[in-house]
Amino acid sequence: MADLTKRYLVMPLATEAPFDPSDPDGAFVLKPWKDPAALRALATYRDNCYPELALDLDQWIRAIQAGPTLRGGVGKRNEAYVKPEGGRAPAKATARVRARAKPKPRPRRRAKKGRRH
Repeated sequence: MADLTKRYLVMPLATEAPFDPSDPDGAFVLKPWKDPAALRALATYRDNCYPELALDLDQWIRAIQAGPTLRGGVGKRNEAYVKPEGGRAPAKATARVRARAKPKPRPRRRAKKGRRH
């Protein structure tokens, strides 16, 4: 896993500073052992990076999949919403998204001249 350890060095923050989305050097840490959504993100990253790093990530992903199922707080909440490979969101997640969406206004029909509805 030379490319994986050479490329990334992750350290905890010294303070409880707020996340700055405008910081180009900011890091967002995912925990693929504890969060199924993070594991999917890691697999997507593996599928879209250079070959040597992809091999290292693939080994890591296989180790996670072969190991015990661990869930952290966010991972436990995400578990119900992780989409199956190449599939759609679970019905529970899809229904919640639909419930929040505003309905589209129906297009009005134009009345023909001389007729009333």
